[in-house]
Amino acid sequence: MLKRFFIIILCLLPATVWSQQILKSDPANGGGNTGLGSGEVFSPFKKNQKDSTKTALKVPMEIHQWHVDEFTGDIIPVNADTLQYHFQNWHLTEGYNGAYNYLGNSGSPRQSRLFFDRPTDTKYDFLQPYDHFYLRPGKFFFTDTKSPYTNLSYHFSGNRLIGDDRFKAYFSTNAGKHFGVGFLFDYLFTRGRYDKQATSLINYSLFSFYRSDHYNYNLLASHYRLKQAENGGITDDRYITRPEETNGANSNFTTSDIPVFLDASWNWNEVYDVFFTHNYNFGFYRDKLVADSNNVVKDSVESEFVRVARITHTANFEHHKHDFINYRTPSSYYADSFLPYDSLDRAMNISIKNRLAFSLCEGFSRFAFADITAFVSYTYNRYLLPDTLLQEGKEFERKYNENLLYVGGNISSKRNKYLNYNVDGEVAILGDELGAFNINGDVEFNFNLWKKKMQLAAEGYVKNNRPSFFYRHYHSEHFWWDNDFNKEFRTRIVGKFKIPSWQTEISAGFENIKNYTYLANEDISINGGGRYLKRYKATQYNGNLQILYATLKQSLKFGILNIDAEATYQKSSNKDILPLPALNAYANIYLKFKIAKVLHTEIGADAWYFTKYYAPDYSPALGQYVQQNQSNKIEIGNYPIVNVYANYLLKQARFYVKYYHLNKGTGSREYFLVPHHPINPAVFWFGLSWNFYN
Repeated sequence: MLKRFFIIILCLLPATVWSQQILKSDPANGGGNTGLGSGEVFSPFKKNQKDSTKTALKVPMEIHQWHVDEFTGDIIPVNADTLQYHFQNWHLTEGYNGAYNYLGNSGSPRQSRLFFDRPTDTKYDFLQPYDHFYLRPGKFFFTDTKSPYTNLSYHFSGNRLIGDDRFKAYFSTNAGKHFGVGFLFDYLFTRGRYDKQATSLINYSLFSFYRSDHYNYNLLASHYRLKQAENGGITDDRYITRPEETNGANSNFTTSDIPVFLDASWNWNEVYDVFFTHNYNFGFYRDKLVADSNNVVKDSVESEFVRVARITHTANFEHHKHDFINYRTPSSYYADSFLPYDSLDRAMNISIKNRLAFSLCEGFSRFAFADITAFVSYTYNRYLLPDTLLQEGKEFERKYNENLLYVGGNISSKRNKYLNYNVDGEVAILGDELGAFNINGDVEFNFNLWKKKMQLAAEGYVKNNRPSFFYRHYHSEHFWWDNDFNKEFRTRIVGKFKIPSWQTEISAGFENIKNYTYLANEDISINGGGRYLKRYKATQYNGNLQILYATLKQSLKFGILNIDAEATYQKSSNKDILPLPALNAYANIYLKFKIAKVLHTEIGADAWYFTKYYAPDYSPALGQYVQQNQSNKIEIGNYPIVNVYANYLLKQARFYVKYYHLNKGTGSREYFLVPHHPINPAVFWFGLSWNFYN
């Protein structure tokens, strides 16, 4: 992988040198004036034309990026993904602040320890544990650029035997003012420090957009191939915590020599996803006065388009195939085998969604105080699961169909300087989800107090939905259930308070869940000897489950010294069903300065920590996080993970070197984020991200 990366860099080097020459010739950088507009090409057949090989062109380096709201189709402007801060943590599966549990190997399935950061729907989705890699259309970066824009990034550690590689290539270009296309290629391959733990994740995405006053569209087509080797965890935690009591004390013993439960099992997910949203705006043009940089109104005017109404259509096609491949299994590992024949442990689903919306737009008159939208949406789902006719000794593929019809609306205001709000809701009026509904809302109030800008915000929802299909029906080689669950009723309220000048943020929230649905552990004891056969089942808790949290984030600056810290307190009313750590904390201390006035430098150390709790276990055959065995559960936590790093920014290039898990082998040595799955030992990480504009 490293060799391929440097070949790409060498191929692009001439273009990079050329772009640097362009910048040197830029009058803003002390160069001469070319006399040619951006994009004009020198031709020897034209008379009286300056030779662009001698007087270089100015290449504009300006990009605008946005997300697309999957619910409304609205454009959400975002900052370009070019920041130096936290770049050294961009690749981490545990997140920039270490708030996710995962299996230890980069790219492996993960779950947030912060409950309010977990997905808010009731989908039992095989892709949720890969949300660090799998991008919902609403999280994809669309890019409008004045010159062709390319970003290449590469992160690596270790070597060819136990190393990690992630290569990402992003390209975008415009064909005129309104139309643009691009692609994303993202490849993560990790061999694993522990045996049978490799991960291979690939994303191919193509996108296109058209932006004008009247007609707009955004198109995204993606193909994902996600493969995860499953080792079931190490057979004895003492290989990590007390190696002197095992053969792990041998000087030639490495992490890859530690025995694991499984040696020929994989989870395989393949996804095709096409998202298309387009709208037509009705409106008129009007003149407005133009102000200069000093806010002095000039005599000149320019025309602006005023939207009055908008009609929007959004379509989304998804095809997902999940396979669990299992060639060798210990005889005393799973409790059940439901597919005794030469079978394929596979689940598939196809989803086709269409939403049509009509909106009246905010601001076209003094009475248009908000955007008001009404919509209707229809979703067709097809699921395929293996099934059996035991009396005939046959297996077949059972098909399930769902038809969902929703109506709903949205009211929002985003133009007011002091008060902005958004409320949306939908209800199922026909089909399999009849009676289900979702209401979401948020409000933001900006004000000044003691000559300081402050922000007070709140958000919340009320949801009443059936648990997802795979909680209700699941057939596989080792786990099988068909459930008739009640709807899951959830109520959430969150408040936030910010003082930007102090870099202080306080938030707190509460949620109540009726009929909480989860994957329960029903392991079977083997002769009472402390060994268990694996058995899990989707289960519903018919009582009320409450979750409370509070978070404080604070940043401090003393000259070149910077301190960023955040801490979250959580409490679950039922720790057996929903275990959460009471405290989750992150701290980052670093020096920020420039070298030779051009090299932006951050040198520091960061750490994350959480208190002990009975963390969720992980099931290889389900590819999901599950409840621990209540008769044999263990606590993890109370072990800080410390890293040191140097992070740099030079013009269009970001790069870093990082020593991960500096404190390995100290204290309790209980470096587990999932029971029986230790994280990687101390290792150097290197990363590079380079932007090209040419």
